Order: sequence, then C-alpha cells, then structure tokens
Amino acid sequence: MRKGVLAILVIAPVLLAELTPPTARAFSQYVGARESSREGTLTGDGFLWIDQYPDMVAEARKGETIVRTISPRNPVELSGGLVHDWIGTVFIPGTTLKQTLAFVQDYGNHKNTYRPEVVDSRLVSHQGNDFHTYLRLRKQKVITVLLNTEHDVKYTLVDAKHAYSRSVSTRIAEVENPGTPAERELAPDDDHGFLWKLNSYWRFEERDGGVWVECEAISLTRDVPFGLGAIVKPIIRDLPAESLEKTLRATSVALSKP
Repeated sequence: MRKGVLAILVIAPVLLAELTPPTARAFSQYVGARESSREGTLTGDGFLWIDQYPDMVAEARKGETIVRTISPRNPVELSGGLVHDWIGTVFIPGTTLKQTLAFVQDYGNHKNTYRPEVVDSRLVSHQGNDFHTYLRLRKQKVITVLLNTEHDVKYTLVDAKHAYSRSVSTRIAEVENPGTPAERELAPDDDHGFLWKLNSYWRFEERDGGVWVECEAISLTRDVPFGLGAIVKPIIRDLPAESLEKTLRATSVALSKP
C-alpha cells in the first residue's frame, strides 16, 4: 500500500472536521476587509501589487515567478479554521491582454495546462463576462486529496490594457476512494477540511511588451489537529503558496509557446 494512501486511512477516522457557521462568517469578514482594502486600486494607481516593490519587478522581468504572503501571520488563525492569503505575479513577454484573457477563460483546457493539480475541468455555464466552472483538484503532499469544486468567476475589462477577475468557490467536496468502485463525495463542509473555501483575484495589465499577470488566492482550511501535524501541516500550510506559484508558472509557460 502506498504511503499516501496509508496515511489517509490512518487519519480518516479522527480527522473529519465540520465547517461551522462562525468560522464561515469569520472567513467572509476577512475576505470583505481584504476586498475593500484593494478596491481603490482596481481602476487607479497601484493596479498591480508588485509595483510597490521595484526589486521584485526587476526579478519578474528576468522571468522569476514572485509569490509573497499578504499577512505577517500566514495563515491567519480563526476559531476552527485557518485563512491562507498569498499573492503572486509573473510577467509574460510577447503576449497581449486579449490573448491572455482568451487563454484563462478556456476552462475546458485547464486540465491540460495545470496538470497534475487540475485533474479535470469544464465550463458549466457562461453569460457575458460571467462564468461558472468545474475543476477537479488534486492536492498532494505527504497524502493525496481529490476535490470536486465549482466556481463563479466574473471578469471586468477596465480599458484596452487592464482587466481583472474575481473567482469565488460555490462548492467544494472531497472525493473519497477516487478511481475505485467505492468512489463517493463526502458532504461539503463536513470532510477532512483540507480546503473549505477559495477566492481568487486576478489582475492583468498589458505593458512592457507583454502582460503582467497577478493573482491573490485566499483560502480557508481546517486548523492543524494536535498530534497530526507531521501529516496534516504540509498539505494545509505549505500547499497554498506552492499551488499559486505553480499556477502562475504554468500560465506563463503556456502563453509563451509560439
């Protein structure tokens, strides 16, 4: 039996966790405060977070993927949960805003671009600039967790050079016994708590002969149960930043192809 499978079997009986209303409300309050703090930069100065840091701009221009924490204490502890807040930027030379938006809105192709983390993807519905999407996500670090997720995504075109989007998860369900006849979903918000909610805020700016792509990802997970830190902590605390970096890098690689 593989180590990851054994680990999940060992912790499964004691690790189930419920997302309680107070924890969900605390996450909503955090998200609301964060959205309000950046609202003024959507159409004015400071559109890109990275422009505050010239050294990091220079690194990104050289091809580096920049990912940093928003809060000095990350994750932020709530009663019964943890908020993870990371922001990242990548510069993609030789592409345009139009090409970039067409690429990121091709949700049926995300399963190809963002493997192995995105196992499956499809566009559920689309009206104007509003998209409803499905992603099957794989979270793998010590153990492997599969999640069926759905998201509401709204795009806003500011002008010919600037656009942004807001993505909010509407459903996240952990998949138990994936790939077997016994495969089933655990009840949403009543699973192992590796990912309860996910908000993603993307900004796109065409300049410098390419497109700057920025994403802030705010997620909610359970806390780390006493005695199981070695198994649970890596997937809860380490993966959000790693996942964001991989997503930005994969976007850059795909859009850089001739």
